[in-house]
Amino acid sequence: MSHVLHRRTDWMPPTAVKGEGVFIIDADGKRYLDASGGAAVSCLGHGHPKVIEAIKQQAETMAFAHTAFFTSDVAEDLADRLVATSPDGMDYVYFVSGGSEAVEAALKMARQYHVESGQSQRRHVIARWQSYHGNTLGALAAGGNRWRREQFAPMLMETHHIAPCFSYRFRADDETEEEYGLRVANELEAKIKELGEDTVAAFIAEPVGGATAGAITAAPGYFKRIREICDRYGVLLILDEVMCGMGRTGSLFACEQEGITPDLTCIAKGLGAGYQPIGAVMLTGAIYDAMRHGSGLFQHGHTYLGHPVACAAALAVQKVIEEEDLLARVRKMGLVLNDALTERFGNHHHIGDIRGRGLFQAIELVEDRASKKPFDPAHKLHAYIKQEAMDRGLICYPGGGTVDGKLGDHVLLAPPFIVDEGNIGEIADRLERSVNAAIAGTKV
Repeated sequence: MSHVLHRRTDWMPPTAVKGEGVFIIDADGKRYLDASGGAAVSCLGHGHPKVIEAIKQQAETMAFAHTAFFTSDVAEDLADRLVATSPDGMDYVYFVSGGSEAVEAALKMARQYHVESGQSQRRHVIARWQSYHGNTLGALAAGGNRWRREQFAPMLMETHHIAPCFSYRFRADDETEEEYGLRVANELEAKIKELGEDTVAAFIAEPVGGATAGAITAAPGYFKRIREICDRYGVLLILDEVMCGMGRTGSLFACEQEGITPDLTCIAKGLGAGYQPIGAVMLTGAIYDAMRHGSGLFQHGHTYLGHPVACAAALAVQKVIEEEDLLARVRKMGLVLNDALTERFGNHHHIGDIRGRGLFQAIELVEDRASKKPFDPAHKLHAYIKQEAMDRGLICYPGGGTVDGKLGDHVLLAPPFIVDEGNIGEIADRLERSVNAAIAGTKV
């Protein structure tokens, strides 16, 4: 009997006892190919000796010092490195323990910036439907997945949502990609005007959509138009790169491929690669200066922010990414992954779309390719795919409600950056068999 409240009360998960490269091994000795890095976390795979050594050394030297009293060399060094490798304008870093905390902090920073700047009327947050920004109440309120929000709706702060940039589902037949991107970006301007041009504090979006929609990339020009609208109306642009950032899409920051710089960036997952819990908010000098010349503090905090052991792990992870030239590997292996998925699923009757960037890709399942009709959600197809994949020793990240929070199924893949061509071939093979078995309702 387990006294742990697991994510599902009707299922006892296998016990993981060892991580080894791209594999996780359970107590029975079964090996699972980690094709999603958990939830796009384990970008270096499992058991990297340099990261483990950095954790040991920091724990032996100083495991914890509360940031109300101290900073640490590793926190300062990690911040210096992140600023040096980020898009121009990201000048400061606020360390937290994960992605949801990063989003919470960013939302509060946006509000406090406007208050400190003499615009306390700016209170509204705008996000996109089918986004996912975390599970704490502020992050959940910003998120646009209706199923995740529904139960907790009475507890959530007021937020506002516009359409996602989801070309496969919502681009009209007579629109080019660019025309579609401009149309949905302009929904932000319309929403700002509807709420009041001087009342909106921030707009938050994922550069590449993650858990709830499956590796959705924006149409060309979409984010440049979003940046223009935010600048015009004095709205802060928050980019949530918790899942898609830190090299996952082939550049250290996903927004680099959009040619824009946000006001606030949320990072986590690949920042520490799962070796320690860590996240961060990166912010511009303008936001920092507003607080420094105003109240002189950021009115927010958590016990474990800037944790020295977590910062040591993250610093080692970022050094390994550079030393082993893993961004180039992500770009190369991303093409291999896309080719493998296209070979297996490009003509599959029940796969409507293959999408993503780098080692962040997804397939979307449909009952019928021509009409793009989703499967009946009562089938819980994504859940069956997950179980079939686990039975075959494959860890992937399926999700339901892909289209609108209720309809649609997808499978997200985010393998470690160290994945090789043989691993990718095995991922595609096991995933194909798992998908077919789940659709058929029997194992093959």
